[in-house]
Amino acid sequence: MVSTMHPIVDRAEPAGPDEHSEAEAPEGAIRLRGVRVHNLRNIDLDIPRDRFVVITGPSGSGKSSLAFDTIFAEGQRQYIETLSTYARQFLHQLERPDVDLIEGLQPTISIDQRGGSRNPRSTVATVTEIYDYLRLLMARTGEVFCYRCGAAIRQQMPEQIADELAALDEGTKLILLAPLVRGRKGKHAEVFEQVRKAGFVRVRVDGDIYDLDTVPALAPRRNHTIDAVIDRIIVRSNVRPRLTESLALALKHGEGLAVASVLRGTGGDGAVWEERRYSTEYACPNCRLSYDEIEPRTFSFNSPYGACPTCQGLGMVGAELNGEAGSDEVCPDCHGARLRPEARNVRLGDKAIHEITALAVAAGRNFFAGLNFPPSQAAVAQPLLREIASRLAFIDQVGLGYLTLDRSADTLSGGESQRIRLATGIGSGLVGVCYILDEPSIGLHPRDNQRLIDAMRHLQQQGNTLLVVEHDEAIMRQADEIIDLGPGAGRHGGAVVAQAPPDEIVRQPQSITGKYLSGEMKIDVPERRAINHKRALTIEGASGNNLKNVTASFPLSALVCVTGVSGSGKSTLVDDTLGRAVARRLNGEGPRPAPHTSLRGVNQVDKLIEIDQSPIGRTPRSNPATYTGAFDEIRRVFTTTREARLRGYKASRFSFNVKGGRCEVCQGQGVQKIEMNFLPDLFVKCPECGGKQFNQVTLEVRYRGLSIADVLALRVDEAIEFFQNFPAIRRLLVGLDEVGLGYLTLGQSSTTLSGGEAQRIKLATELSRVDTGKTLYILDEPTTGLHFDDVRKLLAVLSRLVDLGNTVIVIEHHLDVIKSADWVVDLGPEGGAAGGQIIAFGTPEQIAALADNATGQYLRQVLSTEP
Repeated sequence: MVSTMHPIVDRAEPAGPDEHSEAEAPEGAIRLRGVRVHNLRNIDLDIPRDRFVVITGPSGSGKSSLAFDTIFAEGQRQYIETLSTYARQFLHQLERPDVDLIEGLQPTISIDQRGGSRNPRSTVATVTEIYDYLRLLMARTGEVFCYRCGAAIRQQMPEQIADELAALDEGTKLILLAPLVRGRKGKHAEVFEQVRKAGFVRVRVDGDIYDLDTVPALAPRRNHTIDAVIDRIIVRSNVRPRLTESLALALKHGEGLAVASVLRGTGGDGAVWEERRYSTEYACPNCRLSYDEIEPRTFSFNSPYGACPTCQGLGMVGAELNGEAGSDEVCPDCHGARLRPEARNVRLGDKAIHEITALAVAAGRNFFAGLNFPPSQAAVAQPLLREIASRLAFIDQVGLGYLTLDRSADTLSGGESQRIRLATGIGSGLVGVCYILDEPSIGLHPRDNQRLIDAMRHLQQQGNTLLVVEHDEAIMRQADEIIDLGPGAGRHGGAVVAQAPPDEIVRQPQSITGKYLSGEMKIDVPERRAINHKRALTIEGASGNNLKNVTASFPLSALVCVTGVSGSGKSTLVDDTLGRAVARRLNGEGPRPAPHTSLRGVNQVDKLIEIDQSPIGRTPRSNPATYTGAFDEIRRVFTTTREARLRGYKASRFSFNVKGGRCEVCQGQGVQKIEMNFLPDLFVKCPECGGKQFNQVTLEVRYRGLSIADVLALRVDEAIEFFQNFPAIRRLLVGLDEVGLGYLTLGQSSTTLSGGEAQRIKLATELSRVDTGKTLYILDEPTTGLHFDDVRKLLAVLSRLVDLGNTVIVIEHHLDVIKSADWVVDLGPEGGAAGGQIIAFGTPEQIAALADNATGQYLRQVLSTEP
């Protein structure tokens, strides 16, 4: 997300009390004075509260440093100050932002690009709380059916149970029991005391009946089942009153169930008891199957009360089916529903809960709107339906109507996850909060931008402040105010270039953002389109997910852009089908591609490079230097120093991944994790090494005056100059600078990088390698996190790859990229089940000429501004 490292830069000294303007901040403003976090240059800023404010600027200009590392970090610190003593004990480990003054700050909530829950049990329905309301609705209003015979389950009253028992053959012996413990570990001494106080003298323990005084000691680590013996009854003609009385006692002292043990015949020591369980809630009239009370936890796949026992609520079993990585088998018992059979046979509007959550959000809205309840249930159902309907409406409003409610949260993209959390924030009804969003437009087609803007405006109009780090032109134009940082990246950024409403920003001569908004600066359309239809890569009969027997052709040695509304099938076609199919053909192994009938033209490709937005590493030890391989070369440089040779240090001494030179307190991570339980885990600087990752002895070795930790704190652009005499290092670092990442530090933790930054690091690494001229590059939204001017630089890199004969396929919504492509493949017409078709293909001009095409509609606008 954002940097927690502090690069070595020439910083202004902290300002004294007289060095900042003493002018009063506007009423109702967040007042910041002397902000020096990362590359921010002692800036003063007043941000209006209860407004929709966009923070923009080139990559590395300081946007995240201001929004997240300053404003959100201080808001989080202030919040922890209000919590328990346990939470406050960690406050001294939380580094205060390097700022002189922050006033007027509201409680802050961060909605960033990081994926949501990685728990495989989390779904769209659970993270939005829709599932909580739905479980309650099912428990209170659902119709229950027997999972064995399908008959409707009827409620059984105590009088009905008494009548049934009294009708047994005369002479039948009954033992009426009150269940107290059902399969729980422990000695359960308190349970036996409870039985004694109730006036009973016998208990049944694990199937055997004992007098209370003769119960053997229970093994505390074994599961036990304990029932109080209420009465022993022989069925006679006048037994009905006694049965009624005894059942009442059983129901009063037990856990809601009366259990009768029946022995037919005269009995004896070797007799076998036939046990029948009767429920005062539900029982099947045909097969005598009794149900526990139907309650919300019955429908929870996160608890043993509701989870399918075969798959433990995951819906999948098996780690690697047929040796295929990531190909878990659908559970044979619940068939992916995750729930026990009892839960799967409760129906609402003729649908079980797993069938309801299989609906897309848009279809779910129609389903719930069509439900009708009798007056006896309406009072319970209506408040629950309102909560469900409002949350579904907000999800649809932010452009995610194509998602199914049972979609696993760990399969959502960063943009989808962020918009889900935005919808949850809208539904929460909080007021007086400062929401900080990081590019919520990621992955969103221009057609859906207005819906997202309306959703954010709704959140602001509830009485909240919205600070949105964003590069999207439509969002900037509709903001109340724009804060433009820059003018460049790293040491060339960190200043407030302009702060004004959108219509005034365009008149600010020093603002590069304003120049792009005014049209003074723009990304030009290529002079020619490089298309050779005789050389193409063609996938036929693609039918994965929502694709409908699609055949798509991708011209080779060209920049091909795949477009379409969110959920239309772009990733399924390009990543899951084409990419995997090409990888298998070239390498003979890899994940199984989505269903398709054939792949043609792959003989014209000799290498596949897929560059997605997944992290370059999962731990703080992963960073740009380690991923590109530059760190291996840098460590070799340190071994050539006089001090290292005297001490006999090898390259491993300068690694934080192995023992020897690293700090063992944090094991080379530079940070320590604090589990907060009620909040996300906190990462604080290691108290031993101060975040440097190495022990003191290793840090004594220096090259040109810098230790290994100092070198890792250099920005990429600084390191290029520092290692100018080492071609191998320069070659790796120049690639990072070319894709607009010169502002990153070499040692910036991978856990702080955005998805777009991670993707561009991967692209830079590939650029530094030997190119064959027949390589296929596949990129998924490479413009994530890029300013207008950074997009121009990225397009120059992609054009260079194409000029060398390579093929570049990008999934993209950015109109400047689409207009610069040689060929466009447009999917739709909608998302989810209503998508999955190729609705247009051709040059950008041909797409723009289509009257009823959503992509063409917006493409016309940018092409019409060309001379």
